[in-house]
Amino acid sequence: MTAVDAASVLLEGPWEHRFVAANAARFHVAEAGSGPLVVLLHGFPEMWWAWRHQIPALAAAGYRAAAIDLRGSGASDKPPQGYDLPTLTRDVAGVIRSLGASDAVVVGHGLGGTVAWSMPTLRPGVTRAVAALSSAHPARMHTSAAARPLLLHRTTRRLGFFQLPWFPERRLTHGDLAVRLLREWGAGGWPDAETAAVYRSAMRVPFAAHSSMETLRWLVRSTPRVDGQRYLAAVRTPIEVPVLQVHGALDPCLPPAAVGRAAHGRPFRFELVEGAGHYLPEEAPEAVTDLLLDWLASLD
Repeated sequence: MTAVDAASVLLEGPWEHRFVAANAARFHVAEAGSGPLVVLLHGFPEMWWAWRHQIPALAAAGYRAAAIDLRGSGASDKPPQGYDLPTLTRDVAGVIRSLGASDAVVVGHGLGGTVAWSMPTLRPGVTRAVAALSSAHPARMHTSAAARPLLLHRTTRRLGFFQLPWFPERRLTHGDLAVRLLREWGAGGWPDAETAAVYRSAMRVPFAAHSSMETLRWLVRSTPRVDGQRYLAAVRTPIEVPVLQVHGALDPCLPPAAVGRAAHGRPFRFELVEGAGHYLPEEAPEAVTDLLLDWLASLD
């Protein structure tokens, strides 16, 4: 296995690739359109390309769509530290300001959805509204209502495996764990060969696999620590901005029973996408795009 240069993830399309400075790091952004800023945050084990269907659609509808490679992913910097949720929200807030906007609608999927959920309480000054796809509210994930459906679930075993040193990174870079996760958590035969090849390559960018693991490790290991308790106390604060929550009815990673439908925002909207698994922006691109555009129009 040979390392993959980060430039290889700058895939061509109806968008512009930019690099912006924020929070003492450099972040890659794929951007298109003009108008109100909509920031798109990818999940694991993905990168900005997860939003390739939504970027041109949002731009055509009059929005400025900016898909960010989170810290440690894609073509963004991969520093040795800073993979906790408070730092990731500072990253996003810094990118929003570096793009010249005072605030943005933050849309996140999976792990990016966890960052999006955290934005209204940790970075309220830059967060206009939040959409979370395939992601339960972080406070919900620390309740018995969420724990029971996941207790013997494969996702819990995966998360436990990710806590091991070295082995998960090795499986991601020298094995095919990234593609296995896409297939395991998707539905309906997804992904196709092209999609699998792109994400396989992206995970082999130097330090990308380790950086991804560090965030997943922080989510578990910080729980009993002071930093984790401080984070959970902050995100338990009621969200005062509009929230859209979208979930796949067939999500094998995070079953709908674990997610719940408690209202987190004012107003709050929940949508269930039938026939879709965990990777909603790619498995059900038209449905996700339609939902986002309808919701964004209600904000305007």
